[in-house]
Amino acid sequence: MKKHIIDLIKRKVVIVCMCVGIIGLTACQTQNQNQDTEPDYDTVTVINNLVIDENSVPIFPKKAALTTDTARRFSIELPKRCSVDWNNQSVVSVVPEEKIEVVRLNTGDKLPDLKVSDYEFKKLTVREALDKLLDGTDISVEEDGELIEKISGTISTGTLSDAVELMAKMGRVYYYYDEAEGVIHLTNRAKWLIKMPKNETIIMALLDAMHGADMRNLLVNWDDKTIVFEGNYQTEREVARMIADISSKKYMLAWDIDVYRVYPRTDNPIIWMNLFPAFGDKNIKMSIPGVVGRAVVVGPEINTKTLQEFLYQQSNVVLISQGTFAIPNGWQSRFDIGQCGKEDRLETDLTIGATATYGDYGGLNKIDAKIVLRTSNGELSSFTIPSSVGDNYVIVGIPTHAFVTTPETLISPFAELVVFMSPRLISVVDPATIESTPREMLVGDALRAFLND
Repeated sequence: MKKHIIDLIKRKVVIVCMCVGIIGLTACQTQNQNQDTEPDYDTVTVINNLVIDENSVPIFPKKAALTTDTARRFSIELPKRCSVDWNNQSVVSVVPEEKIEVVRLNTGDKLPDLKVSDYEFKKLTVREALDKLLDGTDISVEEDGELIEKISGTISTGTLSDAVELMAKMGRVYYYYDEAEGVIHLTNRAKWLIKMPKNETIIMALLDAMHGADMRNLLVNWDDKTIVFEGNYQTEREVARMIADISSKKYMLAWDIDVYRVYPRTDNPIIWMNLFPAFGDKNIKMSIPGVVGRAVVVGPEINTKTLQEFLYQQSNVVLISQGTFAIPNGWQSRFDIGQCGKEDRLETDLTIGATATYGDYGGLNKIDAKIVLRTSNGELSSFTIPSSVGDNYVIVGIPTHAFVTTPETLISPFAELVVFMSPRLISVVDPATIESTPREMLVGDALRAFLND
């Protein structure tokens, strides 16, 4: 019995040893496998003490309540300003003269039909003069803002409406009457509606003129061709002068523009003398040097298509901006390259200004224009260009490096800006002189006859 127990114990010891050996062998195999393959660890990114992985929700800093950049740049004008149909361009257009009307808004109710006679006021504010006039009536006067201008005068006879209108103009203020309250309100600002002609080029010219006079927040309804603006007495006078001047003009001038950046294909600049064999001597009419660059006046046969064909022979060409702008005869306006830019580029700071008149130029009918290239740092170059109707301008030799602000750049030193400008003449005529079938565009014999008149 004792021997049986000893044998049983020996067998158990053997079994335990075998189990320990198996476990040890398995552990060795597992260790060897772990040595053969590296362990997989997740990549962890820590930003501002936050662990970021592929399942993380993006966290952005809080932004101020400002209009987004793309919404700020939205403009109904841009498609009208920043596109040119070169296949249907008219050198001379005829548009009928249309009346431009300015109507003041929010004039209030009609004043009572009261008579005024033998009323004298001296060195009083408008409110003081009206308080004195309306003493004993149920009408009171309130100022919307401080109005300190003093007025003096005498009204022999007239209506209350005429008297209030006169004193308001003398004090350079505006009024509106609230019949329910029985109050005449005085203010130094007012709002107007301009009823514009149907021709969008004339609308653009007036808008540019108003922008040039530092008038902002103009509300333009392109459907009914109206403009709403707000301002003071000086604003009203300035707009009235613009409209009177535009209405009196027989001509308007417009330019269609393409702006290119040109990269030579070799380490050499563009050889502009090759224009002569490419286009012919007769099509190169004038060469005008500037402080920087040169303006070349070319004939009508040289257009954007033929110019690009010439440039592609020597360089890579990128259209960076395109558009149009118009001015009344004798006025000035400008084209902002950045406003009509295809994308943000070095040259977006550049503006092209123009002042021009059409008429007699030493016995010849010419467009006498001054073209100025400006950046925020000042004038870059300018060109005085007398040209015939139908001629085009090609401005060359403006180095792209003129717009580089860093000490070093990857842009070739021979890259340059090329501007193609095509002037157009818009003749504003009395509708009674236009034939039963209006000719908005003059071409062929009709154009030659018009230019010879």
